[in-house]
Amino acid sequence: MNADKRRLTTKRCSDICVHLRSSAVAFVLLFVLAAPLFCQQREYKLNPQDRERAIKFSRIKYTMHFVDEIWGLAILLGVLGFGLSARTRSLAESATQRWWVQGLIFAPLLTLLTDLPTLPNEVYLQHLERVYGQSVQGWGAWSWDQAKGEFLSILFGTVFALILFGLIRWSPRRWWIWCWLASLPLIAFLVFITPVVIDPMFHKFTPLNVKHPEVVAAVQKVTRRGGLDIPVDRMFEMDASEDVTSLNAYVTGFGATKRVVVWDTTIARCTLPDLMFTFGHEQGHYVLHHIPKTMAFLAVLLFVALYVGFRGMAWLIEDYGGRWGVRGQSDWAALPVLLLLMSAFGFIGEPVTSAWSRHQEHEADIYGLEVIHGLVPNSQTVAADSFQLLGEVALADPDPPPFIEFWLYDHPSIGERVRFAQSYHPWDEGKSPEFVK
Repeated sequence: MNADKRRLTTKRCSDICVHLRSSAVAFVLLFVLAAPLFCQQREYKLNPQDRERAIKFSRIKYTMHFVDEIWGLAILLGVLGFGLSARTRSLAESATQRWWVQGLIFAPLLTLLTDLPTLPNEVYLQHLERVYGQSVQGWGAWSWDQAKGEFLSILFGTVFALILFGLIRWSPRRWWIWCWLASLPLIAFLVFITPVVIDPMFHKFTPLNVKHPEVVAAVQKVTRRGGLDIPVDRMFEMDASEDVTSLNAYVTGFGATKRVVVWDTTIARCTLPDLMFTFGHEQGHYVLHHIPKTMAFLAVLLFVALYVGFRGMAWLIEDYGGRWGVRGQSDWAALPVLLLLMSAFGFIGEPVTSAWSRHQEHEADIYGLEVIHGLVPNSQTVAADSFQLLGEVALADPDPPPFIEFWLYDHPSIGERVRFAQSYHPWDEGKSPEFVK
């Protein structure tokens, strides 16, 4: 009997060991198979239906961009080739002998001549934004915004034209240098007044602490972490939901008008940790002085563009001035010649400005990741989730062509930003953070 019990006990122990070995093998196999699911990095992904819509939407926008650029150049060539510029000049000259009054007549008419043919493109783009759920703005409100934008184009375009032709008449061989010098304070002035004069013409801005004190409390943790004191009165919410569904935040102005703006759509869709990262990104622009750096960068490009315009105008007027009815560089009819050259320069230079912007946005991403590290749990995942949501709402292209990224993208692609957010962890590698020590 004792022998039987021993045999039974031995058998049970053997069965238990076999079971444990089988369980161990199963566990190991399960771990090996499941590990990639837990360890792999997040990627920007859309469900099949949204992916198809995002790709189609993006491809149409890419095509529209290049069509618009080429169409803009064609309009200027048409204004010159069909003699419309010369006729408008003659109309202004028949009204007055004063050159600056002629400019007050010629410049607004030229703006309308070059802008009205682009209106069908703008209407189609708005239609496209509505079809793909990016715009909720009615056609009446959209038309009113277009009218205000056209008024600003006429106003600033006329001021620029008067300064330009005054300098051409005063210094025919050095006008491009003087024009560049005169443009620097004008650009600074426009950047300064934009948040307080121009932007409120299109959107309503409310101090962030009026409706969202909890958001202010959260972002103040971010500012303290970065050793920065951004006054509460420089944090604003923009009422974007009346026009668009997309998410955004930005830094604008400088000096007394410098501020951080968060769209109400962003506040509505994002969690507090998401908003802390978003604010950290915008704080990065603030701390890293991206606005003055960009102003300096654009000043260099403008210097080159004006020199190209000076040389190109002389050559084109010499060869084609008779055909176009343009008498010389100081002739009001020559303005479309300069605009043609500047537009062509801007189009060719797009990859340069895009690369500059992508660099700054990437720096701001790094700063945002660093400044929220330790403030929110799983900060890398928070940043990746923020980018994922941004892409989903905007129907961002999940697989943009490399050429398009190179030429057009002023931000890194959403896929790149998600991957970077997941892979950036200098703290775990014993390295020093780049911006927030």
